[in-house]
Parts: sequence; C-alpha cells; structure tokens
Amino acid sequence: MLKSKFWQAFFALAPFVSLILIFVGYAVFLIAILTTIPQGGGKPDPVSVFGGVGVLVFTFSTIFLISMASLVYYIVHAAYNPNLRENNLLILWILLFIFTSGLGQFIYWIVEIVNKPQESPAHPS
Repeated sequence: MLKSKFWQAFFALAPFVSLILIFVGYAVFLIAILTTIPQGGGKPDPVSVFGGVGVLVFTFSTIFLISMASLVYYIVHAAYNPNLRENNLLILWILLFIFTSGLGQFIYWIVEIVNKPQESPAHPS
C-alpha cells in the first residue's frame, strides 16, 4: 500500500479536497439556517433550523479521520523511505507533517515521490 500511486495521491490531495468540502458544507449549512428563520419575528422551529447539524458533524468527523489517516500514512512512508535515513530529513519531514497539517504531506508527495525517478527493472540482454 505504501508504493501504490493511487493511495499516495489520495492521501496527499485529500486534505485539500476536505478543506473545500468544509467550506461548501458550512456555506450550505448557513444558507439552510438563514432560509428557515421565519420573517416577522416569530420563533423558528429548532428542528428545521438545526436539522443539518448531524450532516455537518458527520462531514467534519469524516474529514478529521481522513486527515489523520493521511498524517499516519505519510509518517510511515517517510519512515520507510531509504533516502531519508542517512541524514536528519526524516525528523524534518515528520515535524513538517505535524505542524503544517496537510500542506506537509502535499509537499512531501511532490518532492519525494513525484519528482524522484522511478527505479527501472533490470532488463536481461
């Protein structure tokens, strides 16, 4: 799973896609609340106003779990990367993952995975 290009790209891009989903979900939630408030000062129905809170909490929980999975995936990937064992880059990358929350994984994916030449298998002559 660590060498799968799909999972590498998924866990590198998932925090950014999640951020977009958070903004869209929050905007939809606010619009739903603002459109259910009655005109004229009457009391709004709490169920209709806060009916979307469950969906919002589920979305945030899912995004949190995906972000944590991305963090763990890239920490493990960096730990098994032989290019990082010779110097202190492993510690630097792990700290970058922890403190930049998604941006570090994306930078690691570009620098250490996408831009590295692929190992070509030996062809018998």
